[in-house]
Amino acid sequence: MYEYVVAQGREVGRVEAAEAAGVSRTLAAHHLDKLTEAGLLESGSRRLSGRSGPGAGRPAKVYTRARGELSVSLPVRDYRTAATLLAEAAEQAGLDDGLRAAAHRQGAALRDTATPCGNLEEAVNVLAARGYEPHVEGAEDTDGTAKAAASVVRLRNCPFHAVAERFPPLVCGMNLALLQGLFGTDGPVRARMGPRPGECCVVIENSKNQSH
Repeated sequence: MYEYVVAQGREVGRVEAAEAAGVSRTLAAHHLDKLTEAGLLESGSRRLSGRSGPGAGRPAKVYTRARGELSVSLPVRDYRTAATLLAEAAEQAGLDDGLRAAAHRQGAALRDTATPCGNLEEAVNVLAARGYEPHVEGAEDTDGTAKAAASVVRLRNCPFHAVAERFPPLVCGMNLALLQGLFGTDGPVRARMGPRPGECCVVIENSKNQSH
């Protein structure tokens, strides 16, 4: 249920969550409230009909992913502090180019095969496995259907968010190079910068090299 709420990228009501999970509204409400108590979700209320005034109905309880970050490590490890210190040192020493080169090599090494992803669907699966929480956005044609060529994959989660907040040019450049290494620079899909508030700074789209 948590994964469903997170995947929507918007507020989710109890009825919608219940239908998605195939359980009763009461059971869905119980689990959603437990997730809220645990700090994994945030809750609020609004009228789902979008109407206001008399006859608009009572506000419904809605849920979204909590803005805070939770992690568990047993025994205790503090990789965030190490990453922050390394990022600070790299930035002060002007090691941006070296970091991007290392990230590109690491991205290429992460491929299961020597061949880059063949299309956006494959890219979505790769990104989901790495925790980016991808979702496809497409330009709509006149008939309301999404045009595949204009579709882009946006990323709701940045795995490097905590460090990227403090060192955005350094870490976002590293992230772009990592994904360029993962998907290749001359294959059917490509990574490019496309920052948007609340999401990862990189987007994935079809490249102009569709013949590959």
